[in-house]
Amino acid sequence: CALISCWIFFASFIKIIDMAVHVALRVAMLFLFGVGVSLLINLMQAQKNQVLITSEMWLGMVKSGMWVPPACGLSAVAIGLLYPTVDRLLGDPTVAQRTDWSSVIRCAALFVGLNQAAAKIDFMSHAQLSLCLAAMSLGLWFYFDGSRSGLGLALVIALLAAAVNQMMICLDAYRPSVDFVRVRAWLPCIFFSGSVTVGLAGRLLAAQANSATSSSAAKSHGD
Repeated sequence: CALISCWIFFASFIKIIDMAVHVALRVAMLFLFGVGVSLLINLMQAQKNQVLITSEMWLGMVKSGMWVPPACGLSAVAIGLLYPTVDRLLGDPTVAQRTDWSSVIRCAALFVGLNQAAAKIDFMSHAQLSLCLAAMSLGLWFYFDGSRSGLGLALVIALLAAAVNQMMICLDAYRPSVDFVRVRAWLPCIFFSGSVTVGLAGRLLAAQANSATSSSAAKSHGD
C-alpha cells in the first residue's frame, strides 16, 4: 500500500511539473510574440520618415518608449491565456482545432498591415477612418476566428485598452506621435484586431500543450 501511495504521489507530482513547464513555455512564447510585434510596428513607423535606421536612432527609439514592448508582451500573455480559458469554460474548442501556425503568421501579418494603414493612409475624415478599420478588423475576426466568444473578448479588450490609453494620454504618461483625435479614431480597431491575433496564438499554444500532456499521460498509463 505504501508503495502504491508513493507511486501515485510521484505520478501526480510529475504531472504537475509537466503542466507547469507547458504553462511557462506558453507564457514565454506569448511574451516574445507581443514584444516582437510591438518592435516590428515601431520600426515600420520609424521608417515612414527615415529610409535608413541607424544604431543611434534605434537606441533612441527604444529608450523613448522602453515600457511599450514589455507592456505589449504582458498584454499578449494575459490575452493569450484568457482566450483558451474562456473557450474551455464555454465548451467551444473548435477554433483551436482548425488553427495552425500558418494562420497565426498570416493573421499577424495582416494585423501589422492594418496598423500601418491606420498610421499612413490619409482618409477624408476620422469617421471614414473608423468605419474602414472597423470593417477590416471584423473581416480579420471572421476569417481567422469566427467564434462568438472571440468576438466578445476582442470587443471587451478593445474598449478597456482604449479607455486605459486615453487615461494615460490625459495624465500625460503617454503622448502619441499623431493627433489625439486620430488616435481615438483608429486605436480601438487596432486593439480589437490585436486581440484576435494574440488570441489565435494563445489558443493554438494551449491546444498543443493539451495534446502533449495527453500523449504523456497515455504513455505513462501504457508503461
